[in-house]
Amino acid sequence: MSKTDFTELKKFLSTTRKIAIVAHKSPDGDAIGSSLGLYHYLMYKGHSVQVIMPNDYPTFLKWMPGNDKIVLHEGNEQNAEALINDAEVLFCLDFNTPSRAFGLEEVLRKSDNLKVMIDHHPQPDGFVDYMLSDTSSCSTAQLIHRFAQMMGDKIPNKESGACLYCGIMTDSGNFRFPSVTSETHRIVADLLDLGVKHDEVYNSVHNTSSEHRLRLLGYCLDDKLEVHSKYGTAFISLSLDEKKRFRFEKGDMEGTVNYPLSIEGINFSAIFIEAEGLIKCSFRSIGDFDVNLFARAHFDGGGHRNAAGGRSDLSLEETKK
Repeated sequence: MSKTDFTELKKFLSTTRKIAIVAHKSPDGDAIGSSLGLYHYLMYKGHSVQVIMPNDYPTFLKWMPGNDKIVLHEGNEQNAEALINDAEVLFCLDFNTPSRAFGLEEVLRKSDNLKVMIDHHPQPDGFVDYMLSDTSSCSTAQLIHRFAQMMGDKIPNKESGACLYCGIMTDSGNFRFPSVTSETHRIVADLLDLGVKHDEVYNSVHNTSSEHRLRLLGYCLDDKLEVHSKYGTAFISLSLDEKKRFRFEKGDMEGTVNYPLSIEGINFSAIFIEAEGLIKCSFRSIGDFDVNLFARAHFDGGGHRNAAGGRSDLSLEETKK
C-alpha cells in the first residue's frame, strides 16, 4: 500500500540521489510545468535529475527553463528506459496509473526504484511507494509546491517558479475553474515573489500561435461545430484530410474544446480528432456532468470531473454517432 507519510522519504532525500521524473503521454502544460518545476527544485538540492517524457509536446510549452534537458522516450527508447532503471527514485507526475504513460508502462511497473506519485486525478493506482494525491488540487504543479513544503523547503528560484506557474495557469483554465482556491493564489503569490512574470508566461503559452493554427480555430468554430441544444451538448470533429489542409501540428487544437461551453445552455463539449488508427477524444463540462465517468464508460479514458479524454477505435463518423 502506498505511503502518504513522507517522513522516511524526506530522510532518504537528505543525501544526494539519482532521480528520474516521468509524466503522462502527450504531456500538457501541467505535466511539463510540474516536471520541470520539480527538476529545478531537486537540482537545487544537489540531486542528479533526469526528466523523461513518453513523447513530444507542443512548441508553446518548450520555452520553459530546462526544456532542453528533457529526454523523449519515443524514438529514443533504449536510452530513456536506461535512465529510468538507473534512478534510485522515480517521480511519477500528473498521472495515476502506469497505462497513462503509454510506451513506458512496462518499465514503470518493473523498475525496482523507489516510486513517488504526485497527482490530482481521481482513482489513483497504488503502484507507487509514496503517494501525494489530492483531487481537489487544480494542478499537479500546485502539489509540487506542497511537496517542497513537506520536505521542509520552499521553491528555490525563478526557473522552478516559472514552470510551476505555467502548470497551475494552464490546468486551471487561466484560474477560471472551480478547483482554484485561496491556496492556489497564495502559491502563485510565492512564485511571483521569486520574480516570475505572469504576463510573460501567459504570452509564451497563448500568444505564440502560427497563422495556420488561428485559421484552423476559425474553421472549427464556423464549419465544424455541431450543437445539440436538446442535450446541452456541442462537439467538433477534425479528419486527417482537414488536419493536412491546415498543416496541423501537435497542440494546434489545445483549448479549442472549451469554446462550445461559452454557448448559453451548453454544459458538455467534445472534440474528436482523427489520427492514424484511432480517434482522439477530449471532453469538457460545466457543473454536475461528470466527463471522467463518461470517458471511462465509453472511450477507454478518464481524467477529472469536468475535463477528461479518451480514444475510439471506430471511424470518425461512427465515433460521433
